Amino acid sequence: MNTLKGIGAVLAGIVFIVVTHTVTDLVLEKLGIFTAPDQGFHTKWMVMTATIYRTIYTAAGGYVTAALAPNPKMRYVIILGIFGLVTSTLAAIVTIPMRLGPAWYPIALAVLAFPAVWIGGKLRTK
Repeated sequence: MNTLKGIGAVLAGIVFIVVTHTVTDLVLEKLGIFTAPDQGFHTKWMVMTATIYRTIYTAAGGYVTAALAPNPKMRYVIILGIFGLVTSTLAAIVTIPMRLGPAWYPIALAVLAFPAVWIGGKLRTK
């Protein structure tokens, strides 16, 4: 039962992160604050802003996972962090050649994925 609860906690963290990233992107695009995806993502302040809020949401995803996971909670947070690192690295490999934005952006998201999730998990377990 604990294993299923742990898997559910990791999935909840993934869903939280994906939904918050996507909804924030869509809202900022609809409000005209960010450019539409087909126009690229090249304005420095937009990319910096997206990096910041995505990192905060990723940390919050680690917090959610730790809140829902059975003991040892950080085991499931680490699983979420590894999943985030792997998927972000794959996303960087795919998107950098597409030149949708600066190459450092997807690299930064990949580099920050694990530490952000870990920090969120640690905040919850203290």
